[in-house]
Amino acid sequence: MSSTKFTLAAVGAFAATALAHGNVVSFSTDGKKQQGYLMDYYYQTKNGGEAPKVAAWSTENLDNGFVDPTMYKTSDINCHKKAKPGALTSSVKAGGEVSFEWPNWPHNIGPVLTYVADCGDDCSKVDPSALKWVKIDEAGYKDGKWGADKLVADNGIWTTKVPANLKAGNYVFRNEIIALHAGGQLNGAQNYPQCVNIAVTGSGTDLPEGTLGTDLYDAKDPGILFNPYQGTIKSYTIPGPKLFGAASAALPRLPPTQPSEDDSCEAEGDDEEDDGEDDGEDDGEDDACEPESSAAPQAPSSAPAAPVPTTMITRTSSAAAAAPTGDAGSSQGVALYGRCGGLGYDGPTTCAQGTCKKQNDYYSQCI
Repeated sequence: MSSTKFTLAAVGAFAATALAHGNVVSFSTDGKKQQGYLMDYYYQTKNGGEAPKVAAWSTENLDNGFVDPTMYKTSDINCHKKAKPGALTSSVKAGGEVSFEWPNWPHNIGPVLTYVADCGDDCSKVDPSALKWVKIDEAGYKDGKWGADKLVADNGIWTTKVPANLKAGNYVFRNEIIALHAGGQLNGAQNYPQCVNIAVTGSGTDLPEGTLGTDLYDAKDPGILFNPYQGTIKSYTIPGPKLFGAASAALPRLPPTQPSEDDSCEAEGDDEEDDGEDDGEDDGEDDACEPESSAAPQAPSSAPAAPVPTTMITRTSSAAAAAPTGDAGSSQGVALYGRCGGLGYDGPTTCAQGTCKKQNDYYSQCI
């Protein structure tokens, strides 16, 4: 290996380690664990190699790993910076589950959401700017806990239940964490969207009109420009469009610890109907299968009966959040990207990695 390639490889390895908090490294469809996109693949390609073919979208989030509100009107908000479709398509049954693994996720303040977008006949060739997103899963703030609290409590795993009545077809699943530890200042929110190609099988026929990525959020939306350290949080409006049907946020559960064999395929149907609950889920991978479409009528232009308001998950209890728990630390100091200071914070102020830098009056971070 030349010295130049060695240097690039070394830099790539460092970046993959430092920014792992912003990536879905694996996902599961109906309990089958599959490979996500790793930053190592980016540097492998840059060094003249060939990256593995996966269903997860590639990205170039080489800085500190997020899309901020100044980029909401760009294509990057869809699936992250300079994202490109995965080469494969996984599969999941309508009513089944998709789980996303965010390793060592440090931020427990903010909502978690999952969207799907119809990608037509071939997700690997879709233009991300043309995707129209339908929200199938959301968790905001309820009973003193954020959606991100649930994800952290379950070791970085977020599980979404696919609506049982979702129309069979090829979709891009989009799982997203919106970190709000700096959300009290304009453009302080941090969006982490991650995408995977998944074919939904079954006999469902419902698919409401979606929303273009550039129309999902505005920098001044109440759920984006939001101070989480305001004291008692009486309510929180989850960002984005209306939730699909009567779906509700699924509690994360751990997928199998052992990945199953890659049995990606070009086109294999699965007609099995599943009467699972109407909730949301996202991202699947290496099991590329094109579902057999049913002879059902064209999907309706609006969501099914009993729509759920976007403020479905709100906090109305009187428990105060004036001094939220800081990001995980240890006896050696706070982990990289963890919280290390700010008003109302009473945790450790030294960093195991990096230096404690003030982001605003309420939040300092190890970077």
